[in-house]
Amino acid sequence: MINLSLQVRRALPQDYHQIANLLLHEANTHRHLDWRPALEWVGSQNYWVMEEDGRITAALACPEDPPQVAWIRLFAHQPHLSGLETWTALSRVAFPEIIRASPQAQVAAIVMKQWFQNILLSHGFELKQNIVLLHWSGDTARTFNAPQGIKIRLMQESDVFAITKVDLASFGHFWHNTFDALQRAYSQAIYATISEDDSGVIGYQISTGNPFGAHLARLAVQPEAQGRGVGAALVSDLIQRMNIHQSARLSVNTQADNAASLTLYEKMGFKRTGEYFPVLVFRPDKMPPSAS
Repeated sequence: MINLSLQVRRALPQDYHQIANLLLHEANTHRHLDWRPALEWVGSQNYWVMEEDGRITAALACPEDPPQVAWIRLFAHQPHLSGLETWTALSRVAFPEIIRASPQAQVAAIVMKQWFQNILLSHGFELKQNIVLLHWSGDTARTFNAPQGIKIRLMQESDVFAITKVDLASFGHFWHNTFDALQRAYSQAIYATISEDDSGVIGYQISTGNPFGAHLARLAVQPEAQGRGVGAALVSDLIQRMNIHQSARLSVNTQADNAASLTLYEKMGFKRTGEYFPVLVFRPDKMPPSAS
């Protein structure tokens, strides 16, 4: 059982180093796939710690970004604590506070570890969809040129505002990357391009590097421009760029129920790896009164 002397409170900026030490225990840590490290959120809204005798023993961070979607950026606890009981103690404090600040908020997680999935499912989280992984290894390469009247060019920092609007229109509220997230994505990219026509920016891609090659981290096309080959041209340009640098592998993730994206990637020669990550969602306002 959790020691009753343990206290749950909001994280403060001065907790940074103790939380950093807590994250050394990776076996007991969930981290969100994010452009912003979990430690950078310390001191922001929706960040809590559990402490005993002044020592932080657990942390939970789920700031809203985008608004009304509180992605679980971090859940971590010391090895001597029960993950289930620690989550219970933190969420009983955190979820009512989330409700008070944002009554329509959802708490969501992309789950990569079975132990964390078990905890969330036992606390009322439900499966929204799965994220599937695909990769391209250079064995198939099809070239798709930009449609007439559309050009592809390197992204500039000044384009981030425009691609934020494209991102929201393309992905919708739940999966939207905000201006801040896309600024960070651009700063970490090894190759980022946009497609534009006379109306302005209608699509973009941002790719990052890794030891095995590259990862197509984000691809979005304005809804009214979809079906014209804009996405295929952006990916084809990326693949040609990779060939120049002799990258061994290009990976991408997408929702298992996103038929349009899967069709595009498979047309480009991507193959499913068989791996997937569940996306679990919970509405804190559905908590029974006794849980708060």
